[in-house]
Amino acid sequence: MKVLLLSGGSGKRLWPLSNNQRSKQFIKILRHEDNLESMVQRVWRQLGTLGLQEDAYIATGEGQRSILKHQLGIDDSKIITEPTRRDTFPAIALASTYMHTMVGADLDETIAVLPVDPYVDLSFFKKVLELENLLDEEKASLGLIGIQPSLPSEKYGYIVPESASSRKVKRFQEKPNRQYAKELIDEGAVWNAGVFGFKLSTMLDLLKEMNITTDFNKLQQNYDLLPKDSFDYEFSEKQDNIAFLRYDGFWKDLGTWNTLTEEMDTRAVGYTTQMIDTENTHVINETRLPIAAIGVKDLVIAAGPEGIFVSTKEESPRVKEISEELFESVRYVEENWGVRNTLYESKTALTRLYQILDGKEIFLDLTQNQKLIKLSGKGTIAQTDHAYSVTGIKDFSFVVVTEKI
Repeated sequence: MKVLLLSGGSGKRLWPLSNNQRSKQFIKILRHEDNLESMVQRVWRQLGTLGLQEDAYIATGEGQRSILKHQLGIDDSKIITEPTRRDTFPAIALASTYMHTMVGADLDETIAVLPVDPYVDLSFFKKVLELENLLDEEKASLGLIGIQPSLPSEKYGYIVPESASSRKVKRFQEKPNRQYAKELIDEGAVWNAGVFGFKLSTMLDLLKEMNITTDFNKLQQNYDLLPKDSFDYEFSEKQDNIAFLRYDGFWKDLGTWNTLTEEMDTRAVGYTTQMIDTENTHVINETRLPIAAIGVKDLVIAAGPEGIFVSTKEESPRVKEISEELFESVRYVEENWGVRNTLYESKTALTRLYQILDGKEIFLDLTQNQKLIKLSGKGTIAQTDHAYSVTGIKDFSFVVVTEKI
């Protein structure tokens, strides 16, 4: 089996700590032993525990390649990038041709596709491994995983089975109201986890029917030939024999501030925070400014390079209603070599902080109106005219000041 993780996201739901480069799955807010880790780091670690990393790949946009390498330390061969961002069907189709052309996977290989950021126990990934047997036993062209509902939620789509005891899918239902959701659950319906399992040959045969190449390199060059649609629309809904597995273990969508703070093991993360007479309030602070909260309850306070967000936990999902221009700024960027952070910008000057990982190197070609200033740590700086080669040795950081002309 090959495991394909889909990594996308616009960076809106966990603003201001997320942006178009650092979506929610990259925010380091979950505790693991003595360190904080991101959702994608957690999932990759879990795959490693089960010995699945060798056969795991990540499909994403080019803009996330650097941050994936930064956080996971993986090779380029593990990252499959879209030429342009389209939708889940093109991404999965392209990744399938990658398995075929570049990895040399057998046509009978099972491809398991899942989000890059499920908050689950190891038992969830063990259930994913069962998709291979499900496809064979049910002679199905598509296998899914359904989450046993804990309540009649309106947030999720539902998989409706042929009968309460059947593994065959009768139909899908998108985000019903609470009363209808209750009726569906009584019929044996489960939440759709967004996990797909299929044989590689099934996807390649579909591409051939669409007169689309199954060669990865050629498909990359002709990516716009693929329809800009979801995998559900272009693939799932067109299958006649779909089966699913029920999963009743721990599963949670950490897509909003209120659900994410529920899994924090501390009330405050980041730089100095003081909370006095507060109740059910969480502070996440990525700035170097202290935060104090007094006499408040049920709040989430998030401060980062892109801005400051204060909301009741109940209303925090409404962050997407913020003016679109606030989501456009990208001041904080994680690269393979370290972090670049815009500290100050005005009409006359721009200051960016560079933090270089130990043993990594960065090349900068500075113009006459730019100046490099070493701040702290140990590193080497080699200069030729206006070109700089900077290598980090120990906690090395510097700023580049640009005088705007």
